[in-house]
Amino acid sequence: MRDIAPRILLIACGALAREVLAIIEQRALKNVHLTCLPAKLHNYPSKIPDGVRAKINEARGRYDKILVLYGDCGTGGMLDAVLQEEGVERIPGPHCYAFFSGLQRFAQIMDDDPTKFFLTDFLARHFDKLIVSGFGLDRNPQIKELLFGNYRGVIYLAQTRDAELVGYAERAAEKLGLPLEIIETGYGELGSFLSPTTLA
Repeated sequence: MRDIAPRILLIACGALAREVLAIIEQRALKNVHLTCLPAKLHNYPSKIPDGVRAKINEARGRYDKILVLYGDCGTGGMLDAVLQEEGVERIPGPHCYAFFSGLQRFAQIMDDDPTKFFLTDFLARHFDKLIVSGFGLDRNPQIKELLFGNYRGVIYLAQTRDAELVGYAERAAEKLGLPLEIIETGYGELGSFLSPTTLA
Protein backbone atom coordinates (compact mmCIF):
# COMPACT_ATOMS: atom_id res chain seq x y z
CA MET A 1 0.00 0.00 0.00
CA ARG A 2 1.41 3.38 -1.02
CA ASP A 3 2.13 5.88 1.74
CA ILE A 4 0.11 9.07 1.52
CA ALA A 5 2.16 12.25 1.95
CA PRO A 6 1.07 14.37 4.92
CA ARG A 7 -0.86 17.55 4.17
CA ILE A 8 1.32 20.46 5.24
CA LEU A 9 0.41 24.12 5.58
CA LEU A 10 3.02 26.86 5.49
CA ILE A 11 1.99 30.13 7.13
CA ALA A 12 4.27 32.85 5.82
CA CYS A 13 4.82 36.55 5.62
CA GLY A 14 3.54 37.88 2.31
CA ALA A 15 7.05 39.18 1.60
CA LEU A 16 8.15 35.53 1.21
CA ALA A 17 5.30 34.31 -0.98
CA ARG A 18 7.14 34.41 -4.30
CA GLU A 19 10.16 32.53 -2.92
CA VAL A 20 8.11 29.92 -1.07
CA LEU A 21 5.94 29.24 -4.11
CA ALA A 22 9.08 28.87 -6.24
CA ILE A 23 10.48 26.27 -3.83
CA ILE A 24 7.17 24.39 -3.77
CA GLU A 25 7.08 24.34 -7.57
CA GLN A 26 10.75 23.43 -8.04
CA ARG A 27 10.45 20.51 -5.62
CA ALA A 28 7.00 19.45 -6.86
CA LEU A 29 5.61 19.52 -3.31
CA LYS A 30 2.01 18.62 -4.14
CA ASN A 31 1.14 18.07 -0.48
CA VAL A 32 2.41 21.48 0.68
CA HIS A 33 0.13 24.52 0.70
CA LEU A 34 0.83 28.17 1.44
CA THR A 35 -1.17 30.89 3.13
CA CYS A 36 0.20 34.36 3.86
CA LEU A 37 -0.36 37.32 6.10
CA PRO A 38 0.07 40.78 4.52
CA ALA A 39 3.66 41.96 4.31
CA LYS A 40 2.57 45.37 5.63
CA LEU A 41 2.20 43.82 9.09
CA HIS A 42 5.94 44.43 9.45
CA ASN A 43 4.95 48.02 10.15
CA TYR A 44 2.72 46.71 12.97
CA PRO A 45 4.65 43.73 14.42
CA SER A 46 2.41 43.46 17.47
CA LYS A 47 -0.33 42.24 15.11
CA ILE A 48 1.74 39.36 13.69
CA PRO A 49 1.26 36.86 16.58
CA ASP A 50 -2.54 37.11 16.60
CA GLY A 51 -2.59 36.96 12.81
CA VAL A 52 -0.53 33.78 12.82
CA ARG A 53 -2.68 32.28 15.60
CA ALA A 54 -5.83 32.95 13.55
CA LYS A 55 -4.29 31.16 10.54
CA ILE A 56 -3.34 28.20 12.75
CA ASN A 57 -6.86 27.95 14.19
CA GLU A 58 -8.40 28.12 10.71
CA ALA A 59 -6.19 25.23 9.59
CA ARG A 60 -6.65 22.90 12.58
CA GLY A 61 -7.97 19.50 11.53
CA ARG A 62 -7.38 20.12 7.84
CA TYR A 63 -3.61 19.62 7.82
CA ASP A 64 -1.28 17.05 9.33
CA LYS A 65 1.44 19.61 10.01
CA ILE A 66 1.69 23.40 10.17
CA LEU A 67 4.94 25.33 9.83
CA VAL A 68 5.46 29.08 10.19
CA LEU A 69 7.79 31.03 7.92
CA TYR A 70 8.34 34.13 10.01
CA GLY A 71 11.30 35.31 11.99
CA ASP A 72 10.59 37.04 15.28
CA CYS A 73 10.16 40.11 13.05
CA GLY A 74 10.02 42.64 15.84
CA THR A 75 7.40 40.87 17.96
CA GLY A 76 9.72 40.76 20.98
CA GLY A 77 9.15 37.06 21.55
CA MET A 78 5.36 37.28 21.34
CA LEU A 79 5.25 35.18 18.16
CA ASP A 80 7.31 32.42 19.78
CA ALA A 81 5.01 32.45 22.80
CA VAL A 82 1.99 31.93 20.52
CA LEU A 83 3.72 29.13 18.62
CA GLN A 84 4.69 27.39 21.83
CA GLU A 85 1.07 27.51 22.99
CA GLU A 86 -0.11 26.18 19.65
CA GLY A 87 2.61 23.54 19.30
CA VAL A 88 3.79 24.87 15.94
CA GLU A 89 7.38 25.20 14.70
CA ARG A 90 8.83 28.19 12.86
CA ILE A 91 11.95 28.75 10.83
CA PRO A 92 14.84 29.81 13.11
CA GLY A 93 16.07 33.39 13.00
CA PRO A 94 15.14 36.94 13.89
CA HIS A 95 14.01 37.96 10.37
CA CYS A 96 14.21 37.07 6.69
CA TYR A 97 17.52 38.91 6.19
CA ALA A 98 19.11 36.43 8.58
CA PHE A 99 17.67 33.26 7.14
CA PHE A 100 18.23 34.33 3.53
CA SER A 101 21.89 35.12 4.18
CA GLY A 102 22.32 32.36 6.78
CA LEU A 103 22.20 33.03 10.51
CA GLN A 104 25.97 32.84 11.04
CA ARG A 105 26.76 34.87 7.96
CA PHE A 106 24.27 37.58 8.92
CA ALA A 107 25.71 37.76 12.42
CA GLN A 108 29.16 38.20 10.89
CA ILE A 109 27.93 40.96 8.57
CA MET A 110 26.46 42.81 11.54
CA ASP A 111 29.60 42.28 13.63
CA ASP A 112 31.71 43.73 10.80
CA ASP A 113 29.45 46.73 10.21
CA PRO A 114 26.02 47.23 11.82
CA THR A 115 25.27 50.37 9.77
CA LYS A 116 23.77 48.62 6.74
CA PHE A 117 20.23 48.86 5.38
CA PHE A 118 19.09 45.55 3.87
CA LEU A 119 17.05 44.78 0.79
CA THR A 120 15.63 41.46 -0.37
CA ASP A 121 14.08 40.77 -3.77
CA PHE A 122 10.70 41.72 -2.31
CA LEU A 123 11.91 44.93 -0.70
CA ALA A 124 13.88 45.97 -3.79
CA ARG A 125 10.77 45.42 -5.92
CA HIS A 126 8.50 47.36 -3.55
CA PHE A 127 10.94 49.93 -2.19
CA ASP A 128 9.01 52.97 -3.39
CA LYS A 129 5.70 51.75 -1.94
CA LEU A 130 7.02 50.40 1.37
CA ILE A 131 9.84 52.82 2.14
CA VAL A 132 9.46 56.00 0.11
CA SER A 133 5.66 56.26 0.37
CA GLY A 134 5.34 54.12 3.49
CA PHE A 135 7.63 56.34 5.55
CA GLY A 136 6.46 59.51 3.83
CA LEU A 137 9.80 60.38 2.21
CA ASP A 138 7.97 61.50 -0.92
CA ARG A 139 5.91 63.96 1.10
CA ASN A 140 8.53 64.97 3.67
CA PRO A 141 11.99 64.45 2.15
CA GLN A 142 13.60 66.25 5.07
CA ILE A 143 12.99 63.21 7.31
CA LYS A 144 15.37 61.06 5.25
CA GLU A 145 18.31 62.16 7.40
CA LEU A 146 16.37 61.40 10.57
CA LEU A 147 15.42 57.90 9.43
CA PHE A 148 18.52 56.89 7.48
CA GLY A 149 21.27 59.23 8.63
CA ASN A 150 23.06 56.54 10.64
CA TYR A 151 23.21 54.06 7.76
CA ARG A 152 26.45 53.82 5.79
CA GLY A 153 25.43 51.46 3.01
CA VAL A 154 22.80 49.21 1.46
CA ILE A 155 23.19 45.45 1.16
CA TYR A 156 20.94 43.77 -1.38
CA LEU A 157 20.51 40.11 -0.42
CA ALA A 158 19.50 38.73 -3.83
CA GLN A 159 17.40 35.58 -3.96
CA THR A 160 17.51 35.51 -7.77
CA ARG A 161 19.77 36.74 -10.54
CA ASP A 162 17.52 39.37 -12.04
CA ALA A 163 18.86 42.45 -13.78
CA GLU A 164 15.58 44.31 -13.25
CA LEU A 165 15.77 43.78 -9.49
CA VAL A 166 19.40 44.89 -9.46
CA GLY A 167 18.22 48.08 -11.14
CA TYR A 168 15.56 48.55 -8.45
CA ALA A 169 18.19 48.01 -5.74
CA GLU A 170 20.53 50.52 -7.38
CA ARG A 171 17.79 53.13 -7.52
CA ALA A 172 16.83 52.44 -3.90
CA ALA A 173 20.42 52.97 -2.77
CA GLU A 174 20.63 56.11 -4.86
CA LYS A 175 17.46 57.50 -3.25
CA LEU A 176 18.99 56.89 0.16
CA GLY A 177 22.31 58.37 -0.95
CA LEU A 178 24.19 55.22 0.08
CA PRO A 179 26.60 52.82 -1.65
CA LEU A 180 25.22 49.44 -2.69
CA GLU A 181 26.66 45.98 -2.12
CA ILE A 182 25.03 42.90 -3.66
CA ILE A 183 25.25 39.47 -2.02
CA GLU A 184 23.68 36.55 -3.88
CA THR A 185 22.05 34.37 -1.24
CA GLY A 186 19.53 32.29 -3.15
CA TYR A 187 16.87 31.01 -0.79
CA GLY A 188 19.42 30.46 1.99
CA GLU A 189 18.10 28.75 5.08
CA LEU A 190 14.53 29.13 3.83
CA GLY A 191 15.37 26.48 1.25
CA SER A 192 17.10 24.33 3.87
CA PHE A 193 14.18 24.58 6.27
CA LEU A 194 11.74 23.38 3.60
CA SER A 195 13.63 20.07 3.38
CA PRO A 196 12.19 16.56 3.15
CA THR A 197 13.00 16.05 6.84
CA THR A 198 11.06 19.12 7.96
CA LEU A 199 8.19 18.39 5.60
CA ALA A 200 7.88 14.73 6.64
